[in-house]
Amino acid sequence: MSEIAQHRIETAHVRRSPRYAIFIVVGAALGILAALVLTFAFGDGDATSSSTNVTYSASQVFGFVCLVCIPAGIAVGAVVALLLDRRFSRRTRAVRIDHERVDVSFPDEA
Repeated sequence: MSEIAQHRIETAHVRRSPRYAIFIVVGAALGILAALVLTFAFGDGDATSSSTNVTYSASQVFGFVCLVCIPAGIAVGAVVALLLDRRFSRRTRAVRIDHERVDVSFPDEA
């Protein structure tokens, strides 16, 4: 058995980064909450539309408002994550990394 060791010290830059998926999910949840508030704050129940003469239920109105509020919430969450990522990128720090590689070879067994 023979060992070959390679040893070197490197420098790497480390910084914090936000988890984008969490910000997007929270933005979507806030979009749903905003759609719920908008549906019942400005809706007057099962009213008839003046342009189409169709009566929409509160759940239909909620669905229509969700089509706008959820993507808007996702966009706001993503922008907040990008702004935080930009701010954290200024706080990088250099760290030393001890990189060691050991190759072990065994003689052929016959």
